[in-house]
Amino acid sequence: MTDRFDGRKRETLRRFAAIGAAAPFVGTASADAGDDANETREAIRGYVPTTPGAHFSKLRDDLRLGTGEAQHHLRKLEEAGEVESTKDADYRRYFPAGRFDDLDKRALGYLRRDTPRGMVLALLRDPGTTGADLAAELGVSRPTISAAAAALDEAGLLDRTDGYALTEPERLLTLVVRYADSFDADAVAFADDAASLVVYDP
Repeated sequence: MTDRFDGRKRETLRRFAAIGAAAPFVGTASADAGDDANETREAIRGYVPTTPGAHFSKLRDDLRLGTGEAQHHLRKLEEAGEVESTKDADYRRYFPAGRFDDLDKRALGYLRRDTPRGMVLALLRDPGTTGADLAAELGVSRPTISAAAAALDEAGLLDRTDGYALTEPERLLTLVVRYADSFDADAVAFADDAASLVVYDP
C-alpha cells in the first residue's frame, strides 16, 4: 500500500513539476537540494499558478505531500519571493507572487468555497437571481445564503442594497473562466459557455 501511495505521489509531483518547469519563476530551487526536493518544489511552482487561492490543506493533499514537507517548501518559496500567501479566515491561501491584486485574491478565496462560488455563477448567469432562488438552486438554507452574501458584501464583491448584485462581474467572470478546471464541473460548464465574453485581464 505504501509503495502504491509513493508511486501516485511521484506521478502527481511529476505532472505539476512539468508545469512548474515552464513557469516564469522556474529554476530557483537551491542548487544543493536533492532531486526529491527539487521535484517537490517544481511541483508547487506548477500547482500554485494553476490553482491560485488554494489553501494549505488542499495544496498539501492535491500534491500528496506531508504537512511538514509542504510547509518547508512553501516557506522556502515564499522566502525566495516566488509565492505569496494571505490569511483568509481559518485558511492560508497561496498565490504566485506579484500576479494578483488584493481584490483578485479575495475573489479567488471565495470562488474556492462551494456556496459563494455557486452564488457567483448563478448571478453571472442571471443577475436577477434572488436569495430564495439561490437557496433552491444550491440546495442550501436561506440563512446559509444570507451569511455567504454578507461575507461577499464585506469583501467588496456583492452589493445587497437592492437584492443581490455582483460589484465586479467582469473580474469574477474572468477568474471563473481562466481557472475553471481548478474549481468544479459546474465552473467548467459555465466557462465553456462564457469564455468568449472575457475582457478583463488580471
